[in-house]
Amino acid sequence: MEKLESSFKNMLLSLVTICVVAATALAGIYLLTKDQIQKQQKEKQQQAILNVLPAGVEIAAPETIDGMVIYRATLNGEAAGAAVETSAMGFGGEQKIIVGFDKEGKIFNYEVLEHQETPGLGDHIVEWFKNADKPSQNIIGRQATGDFRVSKGDGGDIDAITAATISSRAFLKAINQAYNAYAKSGVEAQSGATEQVESDIEEETEVKND
Repeated sequence: MEKLESSFKNMLLSLVTICVVAATALAGIYLLTKDQIQKQQKEKQQQAILNVLPAGVEIAAPETIDGMVIYRATLNGEAAGAAVETSAMGFGGEQKIIVGFDKEGKIFNYEVLEHQETPGLGDHIVEWFKNADKPSQNIIGRQATGDFRVSKGDGGDIDAITAATISSRAFLKAINQAYNAYAKSGVEAQSGATEQVESDIEEETEVKND
């Protein structure tokens, strides 16, 4: 059997053949798993929305404000806050986060949907800012202001992740953006108006009774 001549042409042909076969195989795998991946991503997103809001709330259809998706929540027919999908560029890439606010604008909870931060450092964003044992870094239960900043170098009052200040800044930027969009949605204003009307009714009733 005659041995193929080792030449640039033969090597190039072999390389092209391998690339075509590999690309075809990858495309086939993608098509087979595409629907399942999308289903899992949607389920993860839906679960994250429920995780960042009080139990038992009803979620309205999503709306978009300033490029962020907002899911209004109601409980027994009354405004109960909202969940907001937000993102910012961290040290390793984009951080995608969903954060829940109650009707007063306090942070109920957050979930990190995706990130590319360094393992053992920046990836601590997943739990660092919800550690109830560390009040100086915990944002859960805090009144959002749209101006959360790390204490190191930025003059804020939130401790950054050790050796991951850039990741921490990006995370807080995403939270600030989410709150600003939430404030524009009018959930707080509606809740405040409802409370004021109820207060006025109570005062009027008390006057009549007197």
